[in-house]
Formats: sequence, structure tokens, C-alpha cells
Amino acid sequence: MVKIPDNHFNGSKLAGKLNVALVRAPLISREGSLNNEASPAIGLAYIAGYLLKKGHNVEIVDGTAADLGTVRPLKEYPGFQIQGIDLDELVELIPADADVIGFSSMFSCEWVLLKDLITRVRNRFPHQLLVGGGEHFTALSEYSLRDCPALDVIVKGEGEHTLFELIEAWSAGDHSEVGGICYLDADGKLHDNGGLPRIREIDSIPWPHWPEGYLERFWEAGKSYGISSERDMPMLGSRGCPYKCKFCSSPQMWTTSYVLRDIDDLIAEIKHYREKYQITSFQFYDLTVFTKKSWTLEFCRRLKQEDLQLAWSLPSGTRSEVLDEEVLTLLRDTGCRYMAYAPESGSPRSLKMIDKKVDLGRMIASLKVAVRLGLIVRTNLIIGFPHETRGDVLRTLWFGLRMAALGVEEVPFFIFSSYPGTDIFKQLQSEGKVSLNDAYFMSLVSFNGKFNFLKPQGTSNPNMTNFELAAVRVSFMLLNYFVGYATHPSRVLRTIRNLISGEQSSTVLENRLQDALGRKRHPVSAG
Repeated sequence: MVKIPDNHFNGSKLAGKLNVALVRAPLISREGSLNNEASPAIGLAYIAGYLLKKGHNVEIVDGTAADLGTVRPLKEYPGFQIQGIDLDELVELIPADADVIGFSSMFSCEWVLLKDLITRVRNRFPHQLLVGGGEHFTALSEYSLRDCPALDVIVKGEGEHTLFELIEAWSAGDHSEVGGICYLDADGKLHDNGGLPRIREIDSIPWPHWPEGYLERFWEAGKSYGISSERDMPMLGSRGCPYKCKFCSSPQMWTTSYVLRDIDDLIAEIKHYREKYQITSFQFYDLTVFTKKSWTLEFCRRLKQEDLQLAWSLPSGTRSEVLDEEVLTLLRDTGCRYMAYAPESGSPRSLKMIDKKVDLGRMIASLKVAVRLGLIVRTNLIIGFPHETRGDVLRTLWFGLRMAALGVEEVPFFIFSSYPGTDIFKQLQSEGKVSLNDAYFMSLVSFNGKFNFLKPQGTSNPNMTNFELAAVRVSFMLLNYFVGYATHPSRVLRTIRNLISGEQSSTVLENRLQDALGRKRHPVSAG
């Protein structure tokens, strides 16, 4: 840890405005990937809004947004690429007068690249406070501090209030007692101050702050988290998740406290974006926004009453308990065009082992209604959990094929990765089956593209080889798309039309293909 000199601030800085830079690294992926999700950094935008309200100056420095149309190979890691500007360019974009520089990492696959970035930032800013936050840092606080000595402090869990308290205390000369942070002292001893309670009154949190011209970069490039229209707006209708799936790191980041936003505040935010940005759609980035039927119905009724003429979607994945015909009809009538369900597995045994509390029969019934009503539907499925037999994997593959036959338009399969912060990761680590090193973090980077299934990532499943899992994954994904397009020829024409026009995408596949077709290949390596 870099020690901050006591005289770093002059008197005018004490208890005054600080200049804060919030940084996101460029997007890392396997070479030739189609699954890049270049989308606005809503987490940083929320933190920026909070700090601005508290009187500080904030600038978002997004390495992906700075050059959305360009991919560059990583010299140090053959077979990997970044989307956006290279690291040295990104460092130069950080304002020279920054006092505090925060780095976001929601996924551990970013760690190797981010560690390199933080080290370069430290070389340029030897006395500034460097802070890490997000799910990776929350799960691996001590490891991150020791693996990246350039980093000063980690903010654990929900970031807005903790970061504010941290920079206030730091500017006053002593941040050692701030709750919710983790740091190493001058002797290398770890100080973990525990986590702060979740913010219960989430409607008191200011709306995200989007810098001038930031969103327009994504709209002009046609980049979106899920499907895309002309101007898609990221939204959150809730915080947290009430469930504890063993493969998910959300409980460690957010606990299992689940809070829905006030509908009046949510509708007001959507209307604000409609008036300010002329948005054409909004996308819920929530893990699971629809868990309470009364809230869902009231939200849809208010949306219908306002008659905003907006499309909207649920690209992250959702549960099905409240999605009966009454709710799904209202979703469609208020502009919902696309929704992702998250069964995760077609094997009842696997669902029990991962503690995924879902009724497949009930979900299938909901899926059928959604398809009949004309919604474009996706189901997210995972294969290769550590406990799975070939039979479990085949049940999930067969389940996916059934969904395609029922009219579900997208049925992606993902090979299980043991992410830090999850119960499964902790178990594998205790058994000595996971070692934290750069090779492990790079193995978490997804590998769709250029038939990279021939060089698949490492898995934690003892019953199937890496190659087998990767091969059946790609084969069944292609088969599912073939079934869908063969049984619904109109989809072929729609996809061709969307790819040619580039104005919108009706599925994530179309969005990723548009992204790949529009990229510039850069010969210069990052680093």
C-alpha cells in the first residue's frame, strides 16, 4: 500500500470539494468474441450522482466508451483482446487534478487487466488515493490489496455512502476507522472494518449522473446490454436479490436484502430520460426486478397511464413466479419486447445442488404464455457445475432444445465458472481445486468466437473434459438457433433486415453480430 503524506492536501482542500475520477477499464474478451456486452456503466453513474449531490466534483473515465468501435489484441496475453482504448491512453484521460481515483470491477475476469491499469495510474499519480470497488474487490479484498500494491483501499459492498465517508475522512487526515472498507497498513497488516448496513431508503439515492455525451456514444455505436433500439436507457428498479444461489456472488456483494424502488420515483426517472434524451427504450439491469406481483402490476399500470410510447426489456434474467398471463399481458401491452428467464439448469438434481429455488414446470408454463403473447424470450442455462454428471449436462441440453422447439428464441448455454464470492468457489478453494493467480482470472474470460471451443477455458467438472463441455455447448447453441429459424422463417428475414439496417436488434445474437460487423481491428497491442 502506498502511504499518503500527511501534507498531501493544502488547507483549502480540507473539508472542501474533492476531484474524484471513476474509472472503468476497457472490456476484455477472447479474440473474435461475439459476446461483448459494451453497455453504459450504471454503477459508476450512481456513485457519481451520489458524490455530486454531496458536493464533490466527479468525472467518469470509461476505457470502453472512449472507443467503442475498436478492438485491440493484448500483447501480454495472446488470444485475448480489449474493446476500447489502450491502457496508456486511458491513464492520460484521468484529470491531472484528481484527488481520488476509483476503479470498478464487477467481474473477476477483469482483474489482470485492471491490476495493470491501477499500477500505471499509480505511476502517474503517486500521491492520490486509489480505491477499488465492486463484486471482485468485495469477494477478494485482501488478495487484491496484496496482489496490487498500488491500490490503497477497497470499498466493500454497496458503494455510494461508503466511498463518500471514505473520501471525507481521508481528506480530513484519517480514514482508518471508516466502516465498510479494507486496507493494509504500513506494516502490511490487513484492516477489515466490516461492511456497512445496506441503504434501505434507496429512493433517497440520487439518480445516476450521466456525463454530457456519454450515453450518446453508446447510442451512436448501437451498443446495448441486451437488444438495442436507437436510444436504450439502463435502469434499476430494485437493489439486491432475496435468493442465495450457490454459483452467484450477489449475496456477498449485496447480502440477501432486496429492496424495490418507489414506483413514483421510478416512473419519474423514466419520464425524465424521455424528455431529456428522447430515449426509445429502457432496459432493467436488475438481477430480478419482478418478484412481487402487486408491485409489478402497479408499475405496468402506471407505465400504461403515462403513455410514454417506449419499448422496454429484461435482458439480465428473471424469475417466473409472478409472470402469469395477467402480468405478461400487461408487460406486452406496456411495451416489453424482450425478456430473459433464468432457469440455469434443466436438471432437477443440479437445481437442488446449486440451491436454485425454481419450479421448472411453472417456468415452462410462463414461457409458453410469453411466447404466445408475442414476446421475444430467452432462457439462460449453465452446464458443467462441479457436481454434474454427463446425465445432468444432457438434461440441461435437452431442456434447452425443448425450449427452442416451444418458440423460445434464444437459448444460450454457459460453461460454469467458479467466481470468487460464491459458495461453490469457497468450497472448491477449500478443497484445493482453485488457485488464485493470473492464469485463473484469465480463464474466467468467456470464449465465444473463432471456434475458440477448440481451446476452451478450464472447468471444475471432473466428469467431462473441457473440450467435451465446450463442444456440446457450441453444438447445441447452433442447433437451437437452427430449430428456431427453421420453424419460424420470418425470423430469418427480420435478422437480415436488422443486420443490414443496423438501427435495432430484436435479439442479443443480432446485437452481437452487429457489434462484430461494425468493429475496427487495431494492430497495436494494449500495453
